[in-house]
Amino acid sequence: MADKAYDADERVRLKLQDKGCMAVIPPKKNRLTPADYDKDLYKDRCLIENFFAKLKQYRAIATRYDKTACNFLGAIYMASCVIWLI
Repeated sequence: MADKAYDADERVRLKLQDKGCMAVIPPKKNRLTPADYDKDLYKDRCLIENFFAKLKQYRAIATRYDKTACNFLGAIYMASCVIWLI
């Protein structure tokens, strides 16, 4: 999944197709032959981006204060619960 800026056949779409991936990239308005994409899946992308934007509002997560991966994951769980409850 990517933004309209990545709507390039040679650089992005063909390389993904060679690897067996499905590109979920909306076509630009000036494209001569609009490419198909899954609109519902692209809408879900917005939810995920907004969640990460809210998660980065927590200073300890944005700057990664915790030294160990276990503690950092615990901080992410705690912040995610707070976001979910708000």
